[in-house]
Amino acid sequence: MVLVTTDYITGKELETLSLVTGSTIQSKHVGSDIGASFKQLIGGELKGYTEMMNEARSIATHRMIEQAQGLGADAIINVRFASSSVMQNASEVLAYGTAVKFK
Repeated sequence: MVLVTTDYITGKELETLSLVTGSTIQSKHVGSDIGASFKQLIGGELKGYTEMMNEARSIATHRMIEQAQGLGADAIINVRFASSSVMQNASEVLAYGTAVKFK
């Protein structure tokens, strides 16, 4: 599956199939939140949260690809990510794009 952030793939004529999405909601356990609170006092990367968000993007991307494959797509163009806070200490990551088939 080809994933691009552009609205074209060089050298390919595309047939638009549908919008495809994938999402997940992730949270960290209380111990991680306490550690992150202390880290905020001194500054620096919150590695536990970085890992959580990387995993969330991976899961959301995989779900988006599965949806596109179900449509018979060859690629997904205009791939984008969005995130939002769903509740305290939990974030949603959404991957979305346009599933296309090569002509």
